[in-house]
Amino acid sequence: MADNMVRSFGFRDKLGYLMGDFGNDFTFILSSSFLLKFYTDIMGVNAAIVGMIMMIARFVDAFTDVTMGRICDRSKPGKNGKYKPWILRMCGPVAIVSFLMYQSSLASMPMTFKVIYLFITYILWGSVFYTSVNIPYGSMASAISPEPDDRQSLSTFRSMGGLCAGILIMVLVPLVVYRTLEDGTVVMDGGRFTMIAGVFSLLAVGAYLLCYTLTTERVVPKVDKKAFDDNSVGKMLKNALSNRSLLSIIAASIVMLLSQLTMQAMAGYIYPNYYGNATAQSVSTLAMGVGMIIAAAIAKPISKRIGKAELSTVSNLFAGVMGVITFIIRPQNVWVFVAMQCLCWFGIGVFTMISWALITDVIDDAELKNGIREDGSVYALYSFARKVGQALSAGLSGFLLSAIGYSQETANLPSVKDGIFNISTIIPALGFILLAAILWFWYPLHKQKVEENVRTLKEMR
Repeated sequence: MADNMVRSFGFRDKLGYLMGDFGNDFTFILSSSFLLKFYTDIMGVNAAIVGMIMMIARFVDAFTDVTMGRICDRSKPGKNGKYKPWILRMCGPVAIVSFLMYQSSLASMPMTFKVIYLFITYILWGSVFYTSVNIPYGSMASAISPEPDDRQSLSTFRSMGGLCAGILIMVLVPLVVYRTLEDGTVVMDGGRFTMIAGVFSLLAVGAYLLCYTLTTERVVPKVDKKAFDDNSVGKMLKNALSNRSLLSIIAASIVMLLSQLTMQAMAGYIYPNYYGNATAQSVSTLAMGVGMIIAAAIAKPISKRIGKAELSTVSNLFAGVMGVITFIIRPQNVWVFVAMQCLCWFGIGVFTMISWALITDVIDDAELKNGIREDGSVYALYSFARKVGQALSAGLSGFLLSAIGYSQETANLPSVKDGIFNISTIIPALGFILLAAILWFWYPLHKQKVEENVRTLKEMR
């Protein structure tokens, strides 16, 4: 129930929640966009091996995400809330281990050492410390306010936080870490990358602390220990497997991350290797940011009118069609390619602004079906699905790069460059079209059903 003694929901909460994903994405986007490139080009590790390590880590997440979700659900709220304390406790460790992943000084070590080092640091970063921050942070949205409009605002501000971090990373990193050799070849500088990874880790800690300071948890669910003891992990998973809304949003999340992060990761190859223009990657990110800001402005009013799932379907279909057109046209001018990518990112951006509000709808739906509110556990399953999408993206990108024969030495061969273009365009495009189909035909929480659930829960409370 809501505590009437605390201040009303307002801009301070929105800004604080924005800062949470701002902090998250200083390590998440750096990893999803550049870890593969760093380890193939600087550390000399085969792309398929890097992709395999990322995929293995996601099996570990199957346990750590659910465990963290259960810990959150079982914990009793303190004076600073139920979820916020975890952000304060774990922001330091996640930032430190993120920095440790990018140590270019270890490039001369034996290959076995480098592979083991990547495996250990990546597991600690993603499966342990990032999980212990991200699960409470995501679960916190439904504790900040019970109102659907407020949650939609939090979803938009969260997405804007990720967008701001993404723009900073995707603009700054290519400008700083790439250098051009005398023969015109564009290469990554390992020492510069290690330095910028350290800067981003410090910024992440600062953003997390602002999130902790500015947000307030108002919805204090009653923790029924007996109910949670009766609702074992096995029963929770059984409920999840019979929950169409949860299953479909998990599938949608996997496909979304698989498509979006493949496109994002391949930007580190298509601009410097296919077009020979690393600067264009920074410019494209700035243009993408403008499109995402426009998406943020229109997402809430349009979704309120036609429904979140309905708007998500249209926006992803638009992104997929733009990707297919880019693949067919194959623009040789880098700025034409940038323009088409920005249109695709606009479609993705509309869905991104809505996506976090969808999971709060799923949490409400699960409460009505199961008779128990499990914000942490449901969000943990959703978070695990997102990490699976991230891993599949890295795995797919790594395996496809290996399949076309990519290495630092072969990067400028015509056949390899054509393969980079194909991976960068048609793979994400097909994923976005599949995502639109999932949201329209499988996901059941369209506008009418969501409004019905909200009315029922208000009556119950």
